Amino acid sequence: MKHKAPKTIAMLLLASTMLFTAACGNTKSEEPSAADSDSKAPITFSFFGADTSPNWVKMQDAVGKKITEETGVTINAEYDIASGGGDDKIALMAASGDYPDIIFPKGNMGKLVDAGAMIDLTELIDKYAPNIKKMYGEEMNRLKYNKEDQAIYAIPTNGSVDQVSFDNTGGFELQHRVVKELGYPEIKTLEDYENALREYYKKHPTTEDGQPTIPLTLSADGWRSMITVTNPAVAATGAPDDGEYYINPETYEAMLHYKRPEEKEYFRWLNKMFNEGLLDKDTFIQKEDQYKAKIASGRVLGLIDQEWAYNDAEVALKNAGKNDMTYGHYPVTLSSEYKRADFQPIGSDAYGIGITTSCEDPIRAIKFLDWMASEEAQVLRNWGIEGEHYNVEDGVRVVPADVQERKNNDNVNFTKESGIGLYYVFGPHYGDGVKDSTGNYYTTNFPEQIVANYSDAEKEALEGYGIETWKELFPSEEDLAVKEWGAAYNMPVPTDGKYQVIYQKTQDIIQKRIPEAIVSTPAKFDQIYDNMLAELDKAGAVEMEQEYTQLIKNRVSLWTGKDVE
Repeated sequence: MKHKAPKTIAMLLLASTMLFTAACGNTKSEEPSAADSDSKAPITFSFFGADTSPNWVKMQDAVGKKITEETGVTINAEYDIASGGGDDKIALMAASGDYPDIIFPKGNMGKLVDAGAMIDLTELIDKYAPNIKKMYGEEMNRLKYNKEDQAIYAIPTNGSVDQVSFDNTGGFELQHRVVKELGYPEIKTLEDYENALREYYKKHPTTEDGQPTIPLTLSADGWRSMITVTNPAVAATGAPDDGEYYINPETYEAMLHYKRPEEKEYFRWLNKMFNEGLLDKDTFIQKEDQYKAKIASGRVLGLIDQEWAYNDAEVALKNAGKNDMTYGHYPVTLSSEYKRADFQPIGSDAYGIGITTSCEDPIRAIKFLDWMASEEAQVLRNWGIEGEHYNVEDGVRVVPADVQERKNNDNVNFTKESGIGLYYVFGPHYGDGVKDSTGNYYTTNFPEQIVANYSDAEKEALEGYGIETWKELFPSEEDLAVKEWGAAYNMPVPTDGKYQVIYQKTQDIIQKRIPEAIVSTPAKFDQIYDNMLAELDKAGAVEMEQEYTQLIKNRVSLWTGKDVE
């Protein structure tokens, strides 16, 4: 992979001494120095985030105002508005050389690195970021870009350090009323799941207001297809999520996961569900808002999704008093021989935030990002303002009932007012299960709080299965080895040469042929699926897989010190 040499902090500071003004963005301030950068003098950083943030109110929320008060920093933020991962915007930046001061490019870091847009943060972190150094400790190697270029261009912020998951919010979903009426049957295999949907649907073909009941619907609108249509094939056949690839844990060989024979059988099951009328006929033509509207109506018995994706529709059900029409999460697999890997540990690995060569005060910028990693800032980002969003009772942080009620049932307005949850991207953070110096959890997502947030219908369903949280149904991280390569989908890939061309060709084939196979007659399924596999190889998939395999091996070598051939 070729790209321009990174600009070091020494080079940038030399350039900055030639300037009379050195504020980032459009704000003027004094010429930067290590001492000046401890100042709380007002400064504005421009920022682009490749995720959407519809509740952003320009830091006029309670947490945002507190951040500015403590640091002097204001973020002039622009977020991706089309859920496209910032692809178009970042490609334009790379072509024009016009960058914000700070950027969260998600999967597009490679384009910016190749364009010479990103500062190597290694020296900045070493000199000015004690909180970040403490947080990553012996895993600092994982922040390096790759084996050939060991610069640090980004600080991971899209994931949490030392995360311990206390609950599961993905898998295969069933409405609580379904499992209650059926006597809380075992839901472990596709057959179990299918039988539950079929039996309940047979009894209740329409809803109370006469609308047709929908046994199962999926969202195939754009990138959402990966979440509800194709990724579940990986999970249901016992493999961990590595994006579009399956990585052999013994040899590190990579291949498009669709080539696994067991996944073909998963898609055959979807074909069966479609032909029997159990899978929504509109699955591959409906838009995301139509998908959510169906869920909010209460007539969808089952989903295969992540809770974050349909949460607002579920909140609408709760607000309408239809808690029994919300969903539990079940560890469904192709058959009993497979074990899900939802909680397989990946170590420190996530998309991150970086500082670009357009930033005129990189020391002030890194100190801001480091402050956001401090204990004070992490509590602020997760809990909000003491006395307003939480209280401390006998040394324990507690969310008052009225605040929790708003978080559960008026989340959009609450988020806009409080700012809780809007600032994770601006600094690394500890995950659920990690306690601060006071003995309190950094996050509000811990067992007692999780259980307290369950509705009566959800608690009843959990009791029906003899558990307290949904995670108890799934294999624990303790039963799964840490992945040496982390999460492959976070790994930088070549942005030039054949790789991107082949990758896009394979994606186009997959996005066309998988839906075609699912909605075909059972007699045509094998032909369509097998032709797809042949098309993928003809498009160059084998060459692409070989290149990806080498990237995985290089990453394992860099992170572990192993000599991986």
